[in-house]
Amino acid sequence: MAEAYIVAAVRTAGGRRNGRLVGVHPADLGAMSINAVLARTGIDPAAVEDVIVGCVTQAGEQASNIGRHVVLASHLPQSVPAVSIDRQCGSSQQAVHFAAQAVMSGTQDVVLAVGVETMSRNTMGLAFLADKGYDQLSPVIHERYGVKAFSQFAGAEMIAAKNGFTRETLDRFGLASQQKAAAATQAGAFAAELVPVPVTLPDGTQTIHEVDEGIRFDATYESIAGVKLISPEGIITAATSSQICDGSSAVLVVSEKALKLHNLTPIARIHNLTVTAGDPVIMLEEPLYATERALKKAGMKIDDIDLYEVNEAFAPVPLAWLRYLGADPDKLNVNGGAIALGHPLGASGAKLMATLVHALRARGKRYGLQTMCEGGGIANVTIVEAL
Repeated sequence: MAEAYIVAAVRTAGGRRNGRLVGVHPADLGAMSINAVLARTGIDPAAVEDVIVGCVTQAGEQASNIGRHVVLASHLPQSVPAVSIDRQCGSSQQAVHFAAQAVMSGTQDVVLAVGVETMSRNTMGLAFLADKGYDQLSPVIHERYGVKAFSQFAGAEMIAAKNGFTRETLDRFGLASQQKAAAATQAGAFAAELVPVPVTLPDGTQTIHEVDEGIRFDATYESIAGVKLISPEGIITAATSSQICDGSSAVLVVSEKALKLHNLTPIARIHNLTVTAGDPVIMLEEPLYATERALKKAGMKIDDIDLYEVNEAFAPVPLAWLRYLGADPDKLNVNGGAIALGHPLGASGAKLMATLVHALRARGKRYGLQTMCEGGGIANVTIVEAL
């Protein structure tokens, strides 16, 4: 089978809810990541054969195939097609998978995987608001699983209870995420992956957004421990949950033929693509089992992996993942995670891939693994080899 290579991976800095990116239309925000990839690689825009865009809330400004609108707002010619996909939080990680599969099959040679989500302008669940009587679950699903609804919050609390995690354990994990993100930002660790975004502030001032807006540079254990619980019966707080966030990301995946034809330099090779599904009630636990399967398919052990990016949807998820796999916590989310940097839903998959590839290269490491818990009990796993 043909190889699939990554030649560019970028992301915008995250914008807090109603923060610096609130005035940027999602199509324009997604286009900025595409334009950055084109500029960095110097590839002829017309050589791009398809654009696969991950986006979760495909309603409002993100409806009607947001992927096509992202292309039309970018420097790509209008002849480049696009499709929008929704695999919940793993949408743009799945976009990377589809791009790699197209290349590995020999069907296409140059494919862009993109993610975009402006959560400030397109509220989670917007697609359900038009009809307030809408029931997301069918009667058959209600009967099969015995729940009124599937809840990620409830699933995260179930994972915490199952593993015996305490409030302090989660709070200290949340603090570590903030501290790592702050240290990485101050050291310039994100410079290679960030796309500067011109923004106009409420007072009319024009500036460049290039620092993740959700980082608490002054975070302390006391400040995090003082955040109130999301549920009085639980142990999770906003400080141990991913932040609502605006952002976009893009990964250019090409064949070996395209490397030579367009004089491109690969920065990583796709080593394994895995997706699995499990219990939709506890929901967020599936990355544990998906990772186990991915490693087996790749003929690898967890100790063979140099760095891991496990999305911090809620603190119990990466903590349970570490415990189940017997993984080294020092290799996990080394530049912080979504608790500090934000989780722009459909953009997070390609966003984490950009962070992972550049972190591997900066440290002179070889193998990286990325996994994402997703609504409905699904999980993607991608293993890459830095070049």
